Amino acid sequence: MISHLIRKEFLQMRRNAFMPKIIFIFPIMVMCVMPWVMNQEVKNIHVVIVDHDHTTASQQLVHRIEASHCFISEGQRQTYAEALHDIEQSQADIILEIKDGAVLIAANAVNGTKGSIGSSYLSQIVAPFLSPLGETVRPNESSPQGGTGGGLLFLYNKGQDYKLFMIPALMGILLMMLCGFLPALNIVGEKESGTIEQINVTPVSKWAFILAKLIPYWLIALLVMTLCFVLSWAVYGITCQGPLLLVYLLAILLALFFSSLGLIISNYSETMQQAMLVMWFFVVCLMLLSGLFTPTRSMPWWAYLTTYINPMHYFIDAIRTVFIRGGDFSSIAHQVAALAGISLVMGSWAVVSYRKNS
Repeated sequence: MISHLIRKEFLQMRRNAFMPKIIFIFPIMVMCVMPWVMNQEVKNIHVVIVDHDHTTASQQLVHRIEASHCFISEGQRQTYAEALHDIEQSQADIILEIKDGAVLIAANAVNGTKGSIGSSYLSQIVAPFLSPLGETVRPNESSPQGGTGGGLLFLYNKGQDYKLFMIPALMGILLMMLCGFLPALNIVGEKESGTIEQINVTPVSKWAFILAKLIPYWLIALLVMTLCFVLSWAVYGITCQGPLLLVYLLAILLALFFSSLGLIISNYSETMQQAMLVMWFFVVCLMLLSGLFTPTRSMPWWAYLTTYINPMHYFIDAIRTVFIRGGDFSSIAHQVAALAGISLVMGSWAVVSYRKNS
């Protein structure tokens, strides 16, 4: 019985001219474009310089800033007021004033991220010129004296490539969109077309009906993850450092949650517009509160508590552990257990909420 229902679902997908295309085109576009765009590294910071000293050291500092790939020099100004005018006209982001051997960094904080990170970058360039020894220890380098000096050692993602950090998160977004929105529109679409009435008069059980709705989206999740792995290797040369089976397990559990959530919303919705708006509400909240873009520990305590019931948080944490760090099952056992528990609850709710006589 279930095999025939699953066959019906795939026939409906194939007869829909748009759905097969979006299942393939959407992951390709996201994996090929978004890693270049979703980058928190700040570049092209426009800086104006006010040099009152005109010494050799100050000129060296100016040339060092101009040679940096993060900054775009807008030239030098005679006074701080002239430089501030450039800030007010949005022609510059940071002012660097050199006077009596001291350095003042003034940043436009309208864009807080650009202002704070840009100031931090500029401070790292300025620091060696203010140091009594005129030198600093750079990351992954020993001290100039040949000792063990302080520094930074990157154990994972040694090249600090932000794409490696974002690609696993983009896989979660793809599963969220495809395995969430498509099921949300499934039953509602059958309600609007009237085909749901034909199912209601058959002896098909609620469990068999809902399971037949979920299984195709689990297969779609596996297909999407495989396509993402191929693209990350072919386009960026990035491969999974841990067992791929663990990543597929995480994908199935997340697909179970979002496909169940989509079916629950479609069970309670009467129109596609209603289902889309409700699904979009949950997707945005789950994504922004998952730690995908910002650390969860930076959230207020009441917002951080939501991560305990947020499956996206467990998925993002686990897939980054496996994909980037090469962790094994013991490293993500807590996340897998939490994902499985939440997904089973949502799957059971999807079955209970389906009204066969509606």
